[in-house]
Order: sequence, then structure tokens, then C-alpha cells
Amino acid sequence: MSVVRNYLIVTGAYWAFTLTDGALRMLVLLHFYQLGYTPFTLAFLFLLYEAAGIFANLGGGWLAAKFGIPRMLAIGLTLQIGGLVMLSALDPAWSAAASVAWVVCAQGISGVAKDLTKTASKSAIKASSQQGAGQLFRWVAWFTGSKNAMKGFGFFLGGFLLQAVGFRQALWLLVALLAMALVGVLLSLPRELGKAKASKSFKELFAKNRGVNLLAAARVFMFGSRDIWFVVGLPVFLYSQGWNYVGVSTFLAAWTIGYGGVQALAPQVVRRSQDGLSREVPEARLWGVALAIIPIALGLMLATGAVGRPDLVVVAGLAIFGFAFAVNSSLHSYLILAYAGSEKAAEDVGFYYAANAAGRLGGILLSGLLTQYAGLEGCLWGSAAMLAACAFLTFMLPSDRKAPLTA
Repeated sequence: MSVVRNYLIVTGAYWAFTLTDGALRMLVLLHFYQLGYTPFTLAFLFLLYEAAGIFANLGGGWLAAKFGIPRMLAIGLTLQIGGLVMLSALDPAWSAAASVAWVVCAQGISGVAKDLTKTASKSAIKASSQQGAGQLFRWVAWFTGSKNAMKGFGFFLGGFLLQAVGFRQALWLLVALLAMALVGVLLSLPRELGKAKASKSFKELFAKNRGVNLLAAARVFMFGSRDIWFVVGLPVFLYSQGWNYVGVSTFLAAWTIGYGGVQALAPQVVRRSQDGLSREVPEARLWGVALAIIPIALGLMLATGAVGRPDLVVVAGLAIFGFAFAVNSSLHSYLILAYAGSEKAAEDVGFYYAANAAGRLGGILLSGLLTQYAGLEGCLWGSAAMLAACAFLTFMLPSDRKAPLTA
């Protein structure tokens, strides 16, 4: 039962982190949009957050293997607390340039925190799972789905706190929540969890098997395809259609919660196999193609201008997108652990999520640029192009491995 206990502790700590991370995203986006910042400037506020995550994932995987998962999880939570405290020190009297620089730096700290925490948490699942592919897929799906549902609650919490108590007070409430999670991790998890012989050179961190490399490349395009419309394009579009801040944050929260719920149920939707790959890989290809079709259809409907309520069409279309994206994401999250070597799983996971951060970085930058110059329609076409590349890479994934997983 100790492995189940470790899994539940890690999941609970990551829930607390993700709740604050989602709230922080909404606090920053709505607060600075209210101050009159352009879509591109809003995107710029999050760039260091994602750029820092690329290196945090690579380094976090290596550090987790060398020093143990609980230590890295604690460091991630501590850094997030530091980023929130720094952001709370923002002075309204500062110039726009100074404010942007301060927020970008604080977001950079939060980006490192997020990816250290995520890499440590998902590596803990690999280290704790002892019953083969069946248990691993279920645990990954539930962890990923519940995490994203919690992030959705965070979006709502951020919008609510901004309206109820203001920017600075909201940040301090989030600090208090994280402090409790940090104490729980320090007192509850075995220090040796996840320790392994770490790579001796930086080059070794990239020396992965073909499945890991292809999945990492596909991850770049998959998460770029979501953030290209989700981060800036969609909130600005809905606000321009007459939605208020609470309405925007509520829809983003509902979308993310539903997306997380579908992720948790993915093992019941996807056809399974005894070896853990022979059916799961073809399923990833099928869902990847289905996902690419949705932004194309939405882009065409917006381009014709024939719809009376484009905001409702977008909301309905992105709800369908969320379902397909959730299944696809859950499959990919499982496959990286299926392909990952057991000795250096933390490094494989870190490499994979460094690619995830790179995709989000590109998606956020394009979200700001395309929103400013082509609106949401341009964002959707950019999303379609990225998903086409993701689907192409998925068809190159190997569907077997030298040491098959047991169901």
C-alpha cells in the first residue's frame, strides 16, 4: 500500500500546485488586459515562463534521478511560492516597461517551478507503478486528467479572487495554500523515491530511443496547437464579443475541467493491448488525425462569415476540440512512460516535457502575434498546421519495444 500512498501524496501536492498555477495565469492575463496591454504584450508576459520550463524539464529530470523525486517536488513548490511573493511586490507606480520586466521575471520563476514539479510528479508515478501497462495507463490518465481539472478550477479561482479581493491579496492566499502542500511533501514522502544513476554528460540527456524522440517532437506541435488559440486568442475574442471577465474565466475553467475529466477517462475510450503499445500507438494516430480536422472546420466557418453568433460556434467547436485533445494528450502522456527506460525514467520524462514547454512557448508567441494581426481565425489556421505536423510524426511511432510491458 506504500506505493498507492506515495501516488496519492504526489497527486495531492500537484493538485495544490496546479490550482495556484491556473489562478496565477488568469490573474496575470485579466489584470494586465484590464490595464490596456496589447495581445502581443500579454503573450510576452508568459514567454519566459515557458522558455524557462524547457531547461527546467531537462535539468529537473536529471536532478530527480540524482537526488530523488521528493526533493525536486519540494524545490518546485518553494520556487512557486517565491514567484508569487515576487509578483505581489509589483508596484502600480512603476512604468509599463519596469512592470513588464518584473512580471516576466516572476513568471520565469513560476515556469521553472511548474516544470520541476511536473517532471518530479510524473516520474514518481513511473517509480511507484509496479503492475505493468494497465496500472500505469490508469494512474497516468487519472493524474493528468485530475491535474487539468484542478487547473480549470484555478482559472475560475483566479478570476473570482481578482474581482473579490484584488490582485495582491489573491497572490498571498495562493502562497498560503502552497505552503501547506510543501509541508505535506516534506513530512510524507520517502526521500529515496525515484533515485537512479543519473547521466554523466549533457549529451546523454538527449540520447533517447526513437519512440521518446518522436513523441517529444509531436508534443511540440500538439501543445503549440492548443496554446496558439487558448492563451491570448480565445480570451480576447470572447471579450470582444461582449463577454465580461468572469464569463471568460468561467468558460476557460469549464473547458479545462471538462478536458481533465476526459483525460481521466481515456483508458475507457482507447482500445488497449497486452503489450501496452500495439493498439495504443494506432489509437494515437487515429485521434491525432481527428483532432487536426476540428480547427480546419472552425476556421472555414469563421471565414465564411455566415454564422450569426461566432462566439457560440467557437465555444461549441472548441468543446469538441477539447474532447479529442484530451484523449490524444492522455495517450501521449502514457506512451512517454511506456517508452521511457525504467532506470532513467525521470530523465526521459524531463526531456519529453522540455519539448512540451518548447511547444507552449511557440504557441504563446504565435497566439499574441496572430491575435493582433489576424484574430482568432488566424490562430485556428495556425493550430491546424501544427496538428498536421503532430499527426505526421505520430505515424512514425514504433508500436513495439524490446521489453514489452505486461498488462
